[in-house]
Amino acid sequence: MTRRACLRLGSASLAAESLSLASAHAADARVLRVGHFPNITHVQALVAFAMSRAGKAWFEPRVGARIDWYHYNAGPSATEALFAQSIDLTYIGPSPAINAYARSHGEEMRIISGAVNGGSALVVQPGENLRTPADFRGKRIGTPQLGNTQDVSARAWLTAGGVHVTQTGGEANVIPTANPDQLALFQTKQLDAVWTVEPWVSRLERDAGGKVLVDDHAAVTTVLVARAAVLERQRPLVKRFVDAHAELTQWIVAHPDEAKAMVRDDLMAETHGAMPKDLVAHAWERITPTTEVSLDALKQFVAAAQQAGFLHAAPDLDRLVAIP
Repeated sequence: MTRRACLRLGSASLAAESLSLASAHAADARVLRVGHFPNITHVQALVAFAMSRAGKAWFEPRVGARIDWYHYNAGPSATEALFAQSIDLTYIGPSPAINAYARSHGEEMRIISGAVNGGSALVVQPGENLRTPADFRGKRIGTPQLGNTQDVSARAWLTAGGVHVTQTGGEANVIPTANPDQLALFQTKQLDAVWTVEPWVSRLERDAGGKVLVDDHAAVTTVLVARAAVLERQRPLVKRFVDAHAELTQWIVAHPDEAKAMVRDDLMAETHGAMPKDLVAHAWERITPTTEVSLDALKQFVAAAQQAGFLHAAPDLDRLVAIP
């Protein structure tokens, strides 16, 4: 084969490869990979997922893209998926979002909408006299995952109360425990308290007699975030998702009974466990679906993360909130 023929063959191969990559990129632009957790504090994702399963997709016709849903137990797992570019957007707590933003020096994470306020609480054993942080010395407190919003809140609350805690021990032992496992450990007294989110708070109350000591009814519990690169390259697509998210939030507020039924069905499908109607109704009273994002509230989470030892210096939050 002549050198010219080889060059022509190489050029053709490169052109074919470029065309293939371009086609793959075009296909990717028609798909958004979205993370969420099986918690009532991720109500928009649960309702949307339930609608899709029923053949009445909410996001797809409004966004003009296929939505692939991915499930995680808590925020740190979702942020690792974002860093690995396995997902494009996710519903997540503010603490892991801020931590990921700080880790990437402001390059990776963008909050593009609020989602839910409230719905998290510290639940204690009914027979123990636990009232102040000092009472938790020598006690075991479960949280959903190391570094997630409730984990940071628990550590910051204890630290502010004069109780020395570390990521592996201290005067009180904060034990990251997957939400579905918390109830059994609480019932068998292997956990003295749990700081978690709904519906797990109500499960601890209903099924184990737990008592709510700290109710984060006004705290930012869930936000919607995007990878910065996805927001930059596909801003119109992300904006349509954010707009559809806002519309869905309004629908949920206006149709609570229908939304509760969808959430209940979806939680049972995702967790393979019973989810009584009255449990969902009780948990529902603690959450406030919203699209608002409070920078002051996010700064409070920065302070909490510093108290808990997850952040050494306060990051500049100027680029963290980027609503398309």
